[in-house]
Amino acid sequence: MNISLDLSNKSFAIYGLGNTGQSIIKYFKKLGIKNYVIWDDNKALKSYWRLNKKKENLFFKFLNFADYIIVSPGINLKKNRFRNVFLKNKHKIITDLDLFYMTNPKIKSIVVTGTNGKSTTCKIIEHILKKNGFQVKLGGNIGNPILDLKVKKNSTIIIEASSFQLFYSKFIKPNYAIILNISNDHLDWHGSMNNYILSKMKIFSLQNKNDFAFINNKNLIKKFRSNKYLSKLKIVKLKIYEQIKNSIKNDYLSLEANVENMSFVYALSKNLKINKNLFIKSCQSFKGLEHRHEIFYKKKNKVFINDSKATTFEATKFALKNNKNIFWIMGGQPKIGEKFELKKIKKNIIKTYIIGKHMKIFVRHLKNNVKFQLCKTLTNATYLAINDSKNIINDRSTILLSPSSASYDQFRNFEERGNQFKKLVKNYLKKNY
Repeated sequence: MNISLDLSNKSFAIYGLGNTGQSIIKYFKKLGIKNYVIWDDNKALKSYWRLNKKKENLFFKFLNFADYIIVSPGINLKKNRFRNVFLKNKHKIITDLDLFYMTNPKIKSIVVTGTNGKSTTCKIIEHILKKNGFQVKLGGNIGNPILDLKVKKNSTIIIEASSFQLFYSKFIKPNYAIILNISNDHLDWHGSMNNYILSKMKIFSLQNKNDFAFINNKNLIKKFRSNKYLSKLKIVKLKIYEQIKNSIKNDYLSLEANVENMSFVYALSKNLKINKNLFIKSCQSFKGLEHRHEIFYKKKNKVFINDSKATTFEATKFALKNNKNIFWIMGGQPKIGEKFELKKIKKNIIKTYIIGKHMKIFVRHLKNNVKFQLCKTLTNATYLAINDSKNIINDRSTILLSPSSASYDQFRNFEERGNQFKKLVKNYLKKNY
């Protein structure tokens, strides 16, 4: 593997030994890089890596001397007990994405970011490109860590990038950079909406005149122009995609939640010179992702939807708009600055079931808008929702898990939450229907 920068003589401090940290260590072994130290605050991981207090002190002293500090996504250095050391060495901090670009300077890449729809959009792009003869690899915030990908010279790499990864990134340079949308999210981590937006816009900062930037948000377009980025701006317009929308026979892609995603995918495909008819044909065989408006079960006139990935109300809105007679399960770890605009969609909601450790916060959002019940656990909410849905006899009813919040108060991640919901539904229906 060719190394664009001579990293073999550089020293590294790796902070965080989850999937990303472990992928970095494997990558270093592949490159023959030996000069690095590692640390994680998780006691279980410390035991695994045989780290101790003496090595902890060595690690944080080493921060002042290391050439680069690689931080795993999600670690908030501003709230870290070694905050001052990290702030002093802020210029050295990079991510696994940076390491990928530093060691693969000629690779063709597509980076997708935004508040909602990143994973779905990346998977659609991967599907369309594969169907049209591209050698494609997908990684980053979805699936495999980026450094675990087996990259070939003719590969096109699709990267889902979170705001956490981009906040610390310094070398990310995609050929095609996409920001899908921006709404309030992770403000407790970033501190302000402006910081959140700035982290997203880093995907444009190193692009050159041969690269492309895809945006549809007026505010972001204005910021792009005022920053005088060098890449070619492609303003994504829904009406262009809508010209072919009805030709695509795919129920999942026809959902309103995917119209914006598809408008970006179509704009990118035109830029990559994929024939319109081939694009339409490729879309027909795409299957949706788990936990994203996933219709996983139908029983008589009842539809069960797992939308566990909807960690903001903005994401939940699509499910509430696109279904009727909804028995809505929601709640979890709330997002700072979140607003619940229910006026236009509350007619679709029969009843809401609030779960999690922060139920009172959601009561403030829901009272005077929809009928609700405090359930605390997902188990209680699921069983109550199914029982209550029996009152809808002649029309279709929807039992929907769309939490509008993060999962961490009760679950490890949104996948665990969604999988538990599916299991509860299937077990309950087996016993009671």
